[in-house]
Amino acid sequence: MSGKKKFVAGVVLGTLLSFPAFAAGDTPLNASDRAAIVQTVAAKMNANYIEPAVAERVGSAIARKNAEGGYASAASAQAFSAALAKDLREFSGDLHFGARLDERFRESSGAADVPSRAEMDEARDQSERWGFGIEKIERLPGNVGYIDLRGFGVTEFVGPAYTAAMSLMVGTDALILDLRRNGGGSPDSVAYLMSHFFPLGDQRHLIDIYNRPTDTTRQFWTVPTVAQRYDKPVYVLTSARTFSGGEDCAYDFQAQKRGTLVGETTGGGSNPVGWFSVGHGIVVAIPTSRTVNFVTKTNWEHVGVKPDIAVPAAQALQTAHVAILRNLVSSAKDDNERTKLQRVLAMAEKGETEKPIYTLRGER
Repeated sequence: MSGKKKFVAGVVLGTLLSFPAFAAGDTPLNASDRAAIVQTVAAKMNANYIEPAVAERVGSAIARKNAEGGYASAASAQAFSAALAKDLREFSGDLHFGARLDERFRESSGAADVPSRAEMDEARDQSERWGFGIEKIERLPGNVGYIDLRGFGVTEFVGPAYTAAMSLMVGTDALILDLRRNGGGSPDSVAYLMSHFFPLGDQRHLIDIYNRPTDTTRQFWTVPTVAQRYDKPVYVLTSARTFSGGEDCAYDFQAQKRGTLVGETTGGGSNPVGWFSVGHGIVVAIPTSRTVNFVTKTNWEHVGVKPDIAVPAAQALQTAHVAILRNLVSSAKDDNERTKLQRVLAMAEKGETEKPIYTLRGER
């Protein structure tokens, strides 16, 4: 099977696992159960983690803690998965590590990596119920577009929604893309979204992802077939909660000099994961890959994506809106339009908005 198919399969299953897990029951665990799980986790980290030296160190750390009775109070699979998730992140410093209870999960065998019809149907249903990750679309005062995007789902499902959202923004004079609560997702979908922000024919190489288990590298480019394009200024909002694919998107805007980042330094997780079964229904997320931005030749692992305009996340939207309005005022060629924009700017600077009027004109 090609590396591409394996990657797509992983994205689909990862998307499914990003929603609440389906646990058949919280299985009791004894000391020998925990020891076997720890041994399995260590073995799968050593075989798959993108940093082999770190894998060995973290595996030794959790084995030592278990031998010393540090997990004795984790008497169930649910409790042990939570303890493992915490320790894997803390011992490695890699926030992409995770563990959860999911009795339905079946680890890929290699020969059957293509997602099943049922898995794809579930991914589609979850994407639809999730609004394709698009929490809000709005036109702010001053003709400024706003999209609140919470995650990057499976491209086949979310791609058309991205294009539909951008078609609503085509008449705006600038766009604010809010990634402050974006926890990540598919790098294919990040590339698909980014495709809307470059002219037709301007295809950009965004990132490369090296996968250790398969010893392969895949390139991610903007998509030439995306018809809807946006050529106005873009401001991207970030927070400490912006993570993984959300960081990839923000970093792409910055590295490609296509957008201005406003807010806080992001979470600092650039290593995509694979999901592995370690026994008793516990599933562990192990970072198996390394992302490298094509422009900078590096990534945001451990350091995060630093904004161009640093402000607390709660102030990022107002800051971006005010910055856009000031630019629109200075570039306005029509006096009436400039006067309107100045009024909107004055309100935005104060954090005020016009109250809606629900009476007919002329009524008192």
